Amino acid sequence: MIVEINFFQLLLGLVFILLAGVSSVTFSLGLHKDLFWGTVRMISQLFLMGYVLKYVFQVDSLLLVMGLFTVMIAFAANIIKGRVKERQVSYIFHVFISMLLSFTVITYFSTRLLLNVQPWYLPQYFIPLGGMVVGNSTNAIAISLERLFSGLREKAALVEMQLALGADYKEASDDILRQAISAGMIPAVNSLMGMGIVFIPGMMTGQLLAGADPILAIKYQIMVMMMIIGATTLGSVLVTYLVRRRCFTADNRLLIN
Repeated sequence: MIVEINFFQLLLGLVFILLAGVSSVTFSLGLHKDLFWGTVRMISQLFLMGYVLKYVFQVDSLLLVMGLFTVMIAFAANIIKGRVKERQVSYIFHVFISMLLSFTVITYFSTRLLLNVQPWYLPQYFIPLGGMVVGNSTNAIAISLERLFSGLREKAALVEMQLALGADYKEASDDILRQAISAGMIPAVNSLMGMGIVFIPGMMTGQLLAGADPILAIKYQIMVMMMIIGATTLGSVLVTYLVRRRCFTADNRLLIN
């Protein structure tokens, strides 16, 4: 049985946002404005997405599905740009391309081979699964990028010394690259440890609320977590490798200081 939620119940749920806002004001956290605008954006964006999906589900077009998926990734890349404050290196295009490639490959592999959905771009499967991949991997990529830039700045003297001694940019920044990739992957790996005991994740919760068999919901959640690990790994690796090259000139001089 699916329990309907009316608009009054949604408005009643705002008490939780109000609680967070009051706490921000009381303890001078400075988060109340972000909470307000974040809530407005969340509600408006989700309803907009809901109406868009109703149309996309009816049309069932490959071009439309991939177009929507690309827009989702573009917004995710813009979120990363807002979080990673880097002025000396232009990186957003490489982030977008890396995310588009890695997330599309992971979602295609899952719908086409794991679920055997026909056609593989069926929007009822591709968009929700792809959206979970994008949402859960965006934070990992942002962490990897931030760690890459901060690592190059903190160890700029050591990197430049290695370059002066004849190392190329890959050799001089290899340790920093590995640390950046690892930092991005750690949150997803940690979530594997407590899943099912410490918390019940969103995919499984949604299916249980919709009345699905718990074992089927578990199977879907396991698949989604494997997708997220794959997308986090592939996305972090591609982004750091491509962006690292942007941090050096063609003659192996470090651009970050």
